[in-house]
Amino acid sequence: MRKATRSAKSFTIDRPILDYLQRTGSGRSRSERVNELLRRAIREEQYEALAREAADFFADAEKAEGAERKAFATASRRRMAREDD
Repeated sequence: MRKATRSAKSFTIDRPILDYLQRTGSGRSRSERVNELLRRAIREEQYEALAREAADFFADAEKAEGAERKAFATASRRRMAREDD
């Protein structure tokens, strides 16, 4: 992964999060650990948005498919009714 240009910003972080960062840092700086966790959280949020988008798409496709099935069944019944005459 390429290194992004770094920019110093100020954020307020809750004490339990700072404690977690200290425990799980594995010798890295807190800034590196925060960036790693934020990248993971952003990626997870993007996957969730993509999953919602896919679910919406396939739900719409299923509705359209249901309408097509109904139209085909109606046409089939009409054809069968003509054949019976």
